[in-house]
Amino acid sequence: MALKVAERGRIPSFIVMDVLRAANEKMAAGEHVLHLEVGQPGTPAPEAVRKAAHTALDSLRLGYTDSLGIPRLRKRIARHYMETYGTEVDPDRIAVTAGSSAGFLLSFLAAFEPGDRVALAAPGYPAYRNILKALGLEAVLLPAGPEERFQPTPELIEQAGKLDGLILASPSNPTGTMVDKDTLGRIVDCCRERGIRLVSDEIYHGIEFTRRAVSASELDAEAIIVNSFSKYYSMTGWRLGWLVLPPELVRPIECLAQNLFISPMALSQEAGVAAFDAGKELDGIVQVYAQNRAHLLEHLPAAGFPDLAPADGAFYIYAYSGHLGDDSQALCKRMLDEINVAATPGTDFDPERGHHYIRFSFAGATEEIVEACERLKGWTATS
Repeated sequence: MALKVAERGRIPSFIVMDVLRAANEKMAAGEHVLHLEVGQPGTPAPEAVRKAAHTALDSLRLGYTDSLGIPRLRKRIARHYMETYGTEVDPDRIAVTAGSSAGFLLSFLAAFEPGDRVALAAPGYPAYRNILKALGLEAVLLPAGPEERFQPTPELIEQAGKLDGLILASPSNPTGTMVDKDTLGRIVDCCRERGIRLVSDEIYHGIEFTRRAVSASELDAEAIIVNSFSKYYSMTGWRLGWLVLPPELVRPIECLAQNLFISPMALSQEAGVAAFDAGKELDGIVQVYAQNRAHLLEHLPAAGFPDLAPADGAFYIYAYSGHLGDDSQALCKRMLDEINVAATPGTDFDPERGHHYIRFSFAGATEEIVEACERLKGWTATS
């Protein structure tokens, strides 16, 4: 008799990781692949972070920490909110997590019950809906298009029926679009009136090109804010993130963290404190992203992708590809097979309409972005 396999594990794959695996296989075979698929910085952690890690390795025991994180890191994160947003946040409301992924898992477990309906924009980060499904929650997709700048609106929220939660990402993955303060205020008011818990994904804050990103901490003390050291702070593999929590969720999150993770990684926490003093180096990296973005916005139209999302922040271009075919997954496979350019099909982010879109990441080296555009120009011209 076959043993049971739980349904919660039968969730869709994270397609970008499948693309990355295929690209890495080609590289292992000696081919020159241009990585425009994966959303991670092409730079190491800042120098001050690496130095702090060496010091910690040489001088500290590095055992378990408090489940919510070491106090000096929580205090430094709280100071960051005052310095960046002018918002006073009690360090006791901050939970350090094993990356934003653990932050989402803890947040969904603490804030929602099985069967609750949690809305999110489509296109959106696929792990949101897949984690929700694994936890027995209903992911309610809000079909946000160019007219909504691919973001939730009060109108879309009201059309979705009764909701228990809303996930908002600004800047977003995959489009890079942001909501301004007025729009965020309208969304906050809508959630408050309808009893909807707002979960604000702010992991791309700091990577902004058109204006400063607005934090939900400026408008809503009841929101759950998720952030990470992976993107702006260039610490993807260190698996370190944080939550800003309303007071009533601090103890539930702590109990869940104690049992699920014990504590975040001690070495990453010790090093992470130094990340907040590396602004000059990190802003220099953002300038490289800005150059990459400008090159793609200028050259992708000539490469066969004239219809692009605004890309206010983050490091992605979401491009319409429907004129090149009705299956973006097949198109991305051909792109990798024929010209060694790896990109992510829009079906990863939008199961209904994503077959007409492709996401290009510009987090890598500028020379790779330039070469990718040249390869694409010749390829789409003959496809």
